[in-house]
Amino acid sequence: MDYARLIFDDIDQPCAYDFNTMIRAHVKDCDPDAAVRYYKEMLERDTLPNNFTYPFVLKACAQLLGEKEGAQIHGQAIKFGLETDIYIQNSLINMYGKCGEMKSSSKVFDLAGTNKTIASWSALLAAYARNGQWNECLNLFMTMNNEGWRADETSMVSALTSCSHAGAFDLGRSIHCSLLRNISEPDITSQTALIDMYCNCGRLEKGLDIFERMKIKNVWTYSVMISGLAMHGDGEGALQIYSRMLKQGLEPNEVVYVGVLNACSHAGLLKEGLQCFDRMRFEHRIKPTLLHYNCMVDLMGRAGKLEEAHKLIKEMQVEPDEVTWRCLLSACKVHGNFELAEIAHRKLLKLNSQNTGDCISLSNMYAQAKRWEDAAKIRKDIANRGLSQAPGISRVEVKGKMHTFVSHDWSHPQSYEVYEMLYQMEWQLRFEGYSPDVSQVPANVDDKEKRQMLSANSHKLALAFALLNTGNGSKILIVSNIRMSRECHEYTALISQIFNREISVKDRQRFHHFKQGQCSCRGYW
Repeated sequence: MDYARLIFDDIDQPCAYDFNTMIRAHVKDCDPDAAVRYYKEMLERDTLPNNFTYPFVLKACAQLLGEKEGAQIHGQAIKFGLETDIYIQNSLINMYGKCGEMKSSSKVFDLAGTNKTIASWSALLAAYARNGQWNECLNLFMTMNNEGWRADETSMVSALTSCSHAGAFDLGRSIHCSLLRNISEPDITSQTALIDMYCNCGRLEKGLDIFERMKIKNVWTYSVMISGLAMHGDGEGALQIYSRMLKQGLEPNEVVYVGVLNACSHAGLLKEGLQCFDRMRFEHRIKPTLLHYNCMVDLMGRAGKLEEAHKLIKEMQVEPDEVTWRCLLSACKVHGNFELAEIAHRKLLKLNSQNTGDCISLSNMYAQAKRWEDAAKIRKDIANRGLSQAPGISRVEVKGKMHTFVSHDWSHPQSYEVYEMLYQMEWQLRFEGYSPDVSQVPANVDDKEKRQMLSANSHKLALAFALLNTGNGSKILIVSNIRMSRECHEYTALISQIFNREISVKDRQRFHHFKQGQCSCRGYW
């Protein structure tokens, strides 16, 4: 690039082609600031930009996340009469999407009208996936297929990423079939996205199968596989994959170690986790980030080493954030340590945490200890601060469609049948001698009312709906936005035994796989 700049500087009157060459070269060289400067110089020297100029200068804005500069350049493209050029429109969709401006990205896509190419669809799909709008991405992907477009590999990767986060296994599997039909040799990015999708949709064995069949693997592939095993509580399997990566000569990065430490945390491998943390710092010379420290606090807290976790927080080389103290608070709730729980809660208040769950965790601890006045004080504080709690949501996929439930929900078209099924499930559970553990209900009411509160939570409704609408022998996957309670855990284990069904539950932190009354977590989560 130094030589290229020297030659360019010797040109007395550079033309649009010369400027375009320099802009494109700096974008490819990951120097977007320089690319934008050349575009500015181009305008200052009265050199008219053309349709080859804007795709690369807009790509530079996307790299910079410079929505303001990108919008100005968009305006200039319109002034020069180039707004209908499809390559520029695709670049605008990509730029606005990377900057998080989804309304603008979608609007440019719509304005493209009949000029759209597969790259237009791919750019908007990638934008939705990048911004966490999983349902919008999947809806757009289905619209694209319905309109007769043949999805390219990039589009499929975006859709697979969205399936992974939405828990849409049936759709993800159909995209996999389409990928195999249309692409002879899927690249490493597509195969890694498939591993991620299967792991996140509860099909760990399928993800492992694809991983083992891959001829070439990179650090990202290993990272996704380690994280997948961690999510399923297979800490030993994750450590084996980590060892294989090192033997292959690949250097682990920060992300890999987040997965490794998470795996140790979910499996209760305290000794191994501490060894990996030391190896990261001293052997691979990776400076621990807040994510790594949070993993260690979670690992120690789950293992009951609360004082050690608190000591680590005080000795951290970075400032602890809300997640750090939330990990400690969660561990205190499990192990019943009120002293450290109150310290963690005060720290969260000091950080001005707006997460209602922080207050509710401590309030529930007080309630379970029958310290009703302290519990009421916390609840009053929630009301005074104007905080609201997001409802617990459980989702289940049946015949390619996602169905969402909240506690005591009557909005579903099959609500009457669902509650009838729920009644039958409870009757069979009582026949087996099951009685719900009402001690976990944080309310100062009698046991009958507590049982009623537990009877139709979102998880149980989703499970009843799935049993009602899926065939015998088919697996059930429920995705929830909250941590699974012990009462729900015991309930689901018994249902898996009574109905002879395999049930997978993905809660806020990990997977639970129930089969014949047993769970893969072995009671540790």
